[in-house]
Formats: sequence, C-alpha cells, structure tokens
Amino acid sequence: MGCHAPAEQMAAQARASGNGAVLDQFAKDYPQGPHDRPESMCPAFGSLRVGLRMRRVATVLSGSACCVYGLTFVSHFYGARRSVGYVPFNSETLVTGKLFEDIRDSVHEMADPDRYDAIVVTNLCVPTASGVPLRLLPKEINGVRIIGIDVPGFGIPTHAEAKDVLAGAMLNYARQEVAAGPVPAPKAGRSDRPTVTLLGEMFPADPMMIGAMLAPMGLAAGPVVPTREWRELYAALDCGAVAAIHPFYSAAVREFEAAGRPVVGSAPVGVDGTHNWLAAIGDAMGVNPAQVAAAQNAFIPAIKGALAANPIKGRITLSGYEGSELIVARLLIESGADVAYVGTACAASRWSAHDREWLEARGVAVKFRASLADDLAAADGLDPDLVIGTTPVVQHAKQKGVPALYFTNLISARPLMGPAGAGSLGEVVNAAIAGKARMDKMRDFFEGVGEGDTAGIWEGSPNLRPDFRAQHQKKLDKAARAAKAQEMI
Repeated sequence: MGCHAPAEQMAAQARASGNGAVLDQFAKDYPQGPHDRPESMCPAFGSLRVGLRMRRVATVLSGSACCVYGLTFVSHFYGARRSVGYVPFNSETLVTGKLFEDIRDSVHEMADPDRYDAIVVTNLCVPTASGVPLRLLPKEINGVRIIGIDVPGFGIPTHAEAKDVLAGAMLNYARQEVAAGPVPAPKAGRSDRPTVTLLGEMFPADPMMIGAMLAPMGLAAGPVVPTREWRELYAALDCGAVAAIHPFYSAAVREFEAAGRPVVGSAPVGVDGTHNWLAAIGDAMGVNPAQVAAAQNAFIPAIKGALAANPIKGRITLSGYEGSELIVARLLIESGADVAYVGTACAASRWSAHDREWLEARGVAVKFRASLADDLAAADGLDPDLVIGTTPVVQHAKQKGVPALYFTNLISARPLMGPAGAGSLGEVVNAAIAGKARMDKMRDFFEGVGEGDTAGIWEGSPNLRPDFRAQHQKKLDKAARAAKAQEMI
C-alpha cells in the first residue's frame, strides 16, 4: 500500500499489522472532529523539528522516499542545520521484515556516545501501516538512548500535535531514568527556587518574562518543553507545576501527571490572563496569597500601560495551526480589537477550556479542528478589517483586497507574555489594517486578468476545452463510484 492510499485504508492496514493500540492512543490524545482532517502540512514535520532542534540528538526517518524528501526540504527551509538519516525500503524489504533489520543495523552503526545522547527513529505512514515494530529496537546502545515513534498522517491530525508525540516519548524515557536512579543535573545547576515548567514552543523572550513575573512569588521559570537538550528533560520533570501554555500536549501532560506534577492551563497574556494565571500558579504551588498579589501588582499596571499605548482598532478573524491561537486572540481583544472568529486546527482540551470560555463570553466564535472552509467562510462572511491565518487563508483575503497576515511567521513568532507581549502586536496589526488602500489599489490593478486556469493576459479568449473537462469529470465520477462500491463490500 503506497503513501497515496486513503487514510481509512492505511488505518485499517495498521490495525491489521498490530498497530491498533498506537492508533487508539492517538485517538484519545488528539481527538478528531467535527472536521477530521485539518488542511495542514505533513504532521511528521512537527516531531522532526523537535528532534532537529535538540543538541546531541540524531534523527532517522523511515518512510516513502517522496515523503522523506519533502520533510527534509521543509526542515532545512525552517533552519535545520544537520543531516536527517533515512532508511530506504522497497516492497520486498517491507514485507519480509528486512526493513526493521535495516533500521536496527542503522541505529547500531550510529550509536556513538561521543556524538549523541539519543537517536530518534520515526515511522512515517507506510511503515506504520505495515506494522514495522520500532518498539522492538534496543532501548539503549553504547549508552545512547534509542527512541522509536510512529507519526502517521492518518493517525495524527496536525504537525503541532506531532511535536507532542516526540516530547511525550522523551519525557517517558527520562521519567523512567529518574525512577531508576540519579541522573545528571542541568548544566547551569538546579534552581534554588521551585520551578514552573513551560509546555509549548514560544518566542525566546517569553520564558524570561514569565520568570520575572514568577520571581515575586518565590518561583522560577523552568525548562521549556520541547527541550533543547536531553538533560533538560530531568529538570522539566523536577518542577513544582507545569504551565500548559500550548494546550494540546496530551502525551507530555500524561507524563507530568504520572510524575505527580499539577498542570495549569492558559497563559499570562493581557490583564485578565496574567491576573488569573498567576493566581492559578500560586494555588498549584501553595504560594502565600500575599506573594501572589505582589506579583500581580508588580506587572498588571505595566501591562495596562502597554495595552493603552498600543491600541488596536478594527475587526479581525484569526486562524492557525500552532495551538496558540486562543491566547493570541485574548491579547488582541484586550488591545481593543474586535475579534469575531478564532479557528484552530488543534482539538479542544481541558487546558484550553478557560480561554474558550473567556472568548465566547465576549462574543467570539471559537472553532476547534477548524477546516480551511471554516476559516474562509469567516473571512468572507464577517467583514473583517484584517485576516490573520494560514497561507491559503491569507492568499484568499488578499485576492479580495482585505489586509492579511500569516499567523505562524508574523504573529506567533512575537512575544506574547506580560508587559513585553502586551505591546508587541499593535504595530504590525495596525500597519496591516492601515494598508487597506494599498490592497484596494493592487486589487483594482489586477482586475480582469482572470483566475485559476484562465489567469493571465490573453490576446483572445482562453482555450477552455470543455470537452476535456467533461472527459476528466467522467473519470473522477467513475473512481468515486468504485470507491463507494469498495466501502460497501
């Protein structure tokens, strides 16, 4: 079965090959629906990115060559500066089990403790569907940890949630090491204050800002998970509480809860968010209420000042696939924006419930597992002054002459927490909204050049060939009928 096969067939094959338990766990951790397949890049990019950003960690992919090529391409596009291992296969090695032997030989060959702390082996769609048993790999070779994970596109809806697959697997491994005996301390040494581990990738200045807000409470910011090196995993587990800044890390939360660590949702964004988050952290850590009030009083006036100095005026629709969409919407609203719609490709969780309730109480339509159609409908139907979204949503808005910003690169890659975050969005958002006249000018300039297969400047009428269209449609209809008949069988 090739990687082009329907997801339902690949999932059925995976269960028949003995991977049913893996898919069942994915269904619990990353529940699908109401839209089961958000339009996103290959989910394996998320776990691949986590591994490539860690020091002394090697990454090996097992999957179709076309998938591996695409994943390595986009990884290097996003700044990876190391090689990605690849174990090729064909139908014979896949069916006979030789592929697993090749993977095992590869990790034995790579396991150099002078170079690596860990090697991550990732099954893509076809090896997962075929039941390649990475769980049978040695747990350790020459002192190098071996971690095998399955990240199939037919089991994990988004690349954001695939980050959690690897983060959770690493935390599980590290937690077992801690239970077995002493482990190395962080390079900078252990904190003299109780720490709060931060769950979710964020702008580099945000952990420092959170640390400053925790200091009046006698606390410190711990590591950010996903971590940048292995021994940070021990420090992450050695915390007083976990802040689920990004709420979709289900596997990671499961490991922290197994270690007896309380988990707090939401984030210190804006006035309300910061006030409530500091109170929740203080409660989870048993901090004296007077110290909590001191932290609130030290930072909330500064946040109010930053919001007042950088007001945002205009109606905004917001969507993305990073998992931080709800807290960004909160910050925009407290900055004065009218946020009419928030769509996220991630699923709802108990860690995002407070943010959803806060937004809905202010009239915001919140959509989890949002589809591209959902996001486009909001951009078309809510008459926004600015559309913040994924690449196709931004393209759609700009074609209509509506200012738009790409969420991942222009919004989520900015500080969001505390006073620094309170004023970070105003400049870029207001500049985009102010560019409406420029967008109208460009739309008028390109008016009449056609769209789709008729785009461009034509000396005569476009050669549409409706006979070719009709013939192709018949082929599509025939294939659809065959697929429907197969389902009935």
